[in-house]
Amino acid sequence: MKNQNQSQNPFSSGGKAMNMSLVKLLSCLFFFVSGLTFGILLCFHYKSFSFNLLVTNSQFSIFTSQSSSSKPPNVIMHNMSDQELLWRASMIPRIQEFPFKIRPKIAFMFLIRGPVLLAPLWELFFKGNEGLYSIYVHSDPSFNESDPQGSVFHGRRIPSKKVEWGHVNMIEAERRLLANALLDFSNQHFVLLSESCIPLYNFSTVYSYLMNSTQNFVEEYDLPGPVGRGRYSILMQPLIKLDQWRKGSQWFEMDRDLAIEVIADNTYFPVFQNYCNGSCYADEHYLPTFVSMKFEGRNSYRSLTWVDWSKGGPHPAKFIRTDVTPEFLEQLRSGNSCKYNGKETNVCFLFARKFTLNALDRLLKFAPMVMHFNK
Repeated sequence: MKNQNQSQNPFSSGGKAMNMSLVKLLSCLFFFVSGLTFGILLCFHYKSFSFNLLVTNSQFSIFTSQSSSSKPPNVIMHNMSDQELLWRASMIPRIQEFPFKIRPKIAFMFLIRGPVLLAPLWELFFKGNEGLYSIYVHSDPSFNESDPQGSVFHGRRIPSKKVEWGHVNMIEAERRLLANALLDFSNQHFVLLSESCIPLYNFSTVYSYLMNSTQNFVEEYDLPGPVGRGRYSILMQPLIKLDQWRKGSQWFEMDRDLAIEVIADNTYFPVFQNYCNGSCYADEHYLPTFVSMKFEGRNSYRSLTWVDWSKGGPHPAKFIRTDVTPEFLEQLRSGNSCKYNGKETNVCFLFARKFTLNALDRLLKFAPMVMHFNK
């Protein structure tokens, strides 16, 4: 009777052991199916939505993209504040070597009010050189037109703020452009351009000139008188002294190392924000002074953008349709003498300004022939 009761009792030791084994089996099966389902969903998720750690010898940044490649996304709009943007762009990795192959690029940064007026000319310049350049456009926030879908300028506008001529916010815009361009690890050289700038050589010449240069191109010189030292404020002492004050063109070209130093400068730039206002014109003094004080050894003291100041006044001369001739363009290309990597050369300017919109048709007519855009 005792044995019979044991065989019928589901809570007997034998039945209890069998039930426990069944529970364990079902539990294992449940976790296996759950894990398999989660793994499949995760694979599909990461196939279309990946996080890429973009590393450079000067900084790193995390991007979210729609591809598993190591390239940054084509869309450059974001909702970062300037403070967060500058912080992200200033990060430097401890490992210098790239973990993958890159093609060094030039970042062409356009500081403009509205559209890129001479865009058709730049389209010819960039054509056939995809992967060797990046474009960033800082325009007035009130400008809301978009470039055509097939244009190299389409989708290249960065989050921008209002800029006033001669004000320190122009330097803020330049730092904003640099910081956005630094988020792409493959950008190794950075060129600031205006809406009235034109290239004077084809892309391959410009690319070789910049990539092989051992120096940066920030114009700087000491100028006595009211439009030079006369703009200095004694309130800038002791961080900036009068004999350290420099002047120069705002249109620069610099390498990645200097670009990071510029956007990470929390020592000298606040001095300009506080004391270089009104007739001080920070865009003509901040970079020349900063580079002269801290990085003079690797600077060429000259700009790569030609302008004509011969007529005097606060602005350089403008060039209209009738000014544009093959002879004039050739003069800009080779009518000067300077040093490049310590050697004499007549290739001193890669860009020129200020060209008006009504000069565009003649630029398009002569540029392919004079500047060899097809090579």
